[in-house]
Order: sequence, then structure tokens, then C-alpha cells
Amino acid sequence: MGDPLGVLAASTGFDWDEGNAQKIWDRHRVRAGECEEAFFNEPFLVAWDQKHSDREPRYYALGQTDGGRELFLVFTIRGELVRVISARDMSRRERRVYGRAKEEADSGVQE
Repeated sequence: MGDPLGVLAASTGFDWDEGNAQKIWDRHRVRAGECEEAFFNEPFLVAWDQKHSDREPRYYALGQTDGGRELFLVFTIRGELVRVISARDMSRRERRVYGRAKEEADSGVQE
């Protein structure tokens, strides 16, 4: 599947389906704008979701909003646009993984 960050680097924006954006809000109280913010804040951890990539390549990511809300996101790339499929608050396990990545990023900045 290649480098997921490389796939993102070639993206030019977001593609939102109103029904899907509403579903994410109804189920998890995550706004489309919060999802977008997570793609631009560090650290942003992304990996290919092989299990759910039958019809199209899907990726999952851990990131945070400008306000510090930690999100788990599922997305695909359609053309040059990122299409968020799902978003929710991170689980306890995901927060631990993300916390370690934040610590590593912080220690790298200090050196």
C-alpha cells in the first residue's frame, strides 16, 4: 500500500458527505472541523487498515484537535481528497499509544 503519509502528502483537501458528517456527529459528537484539525497537528499517527480495505484503501489514524481532543479516525483517499469515514474519541489503549508518540516527539524537539 505504500507509505500512508506519502498518500496524505499528495492530498489537496477534504471531501465531506453530509450524511456521513452527520452520522459521525450523531454517534460520537465529533465535528467535521475537528476531524480536519487532527490531520494538521503533531503527532499524527497513520497506518493502512488492511482488514477493511476490500473495496478501497482505508487508513486509520490517531491525532488531536487544536483544543487537544484526541481522536481515532478512519479515512480513505478519493482522487486527491481525504474522505473521513469515521471518527471518535480514542480508547484507553489508543491514548497510551498516542501518549508515547507525543513523548517521543517532545523528547526529539528538546535534543
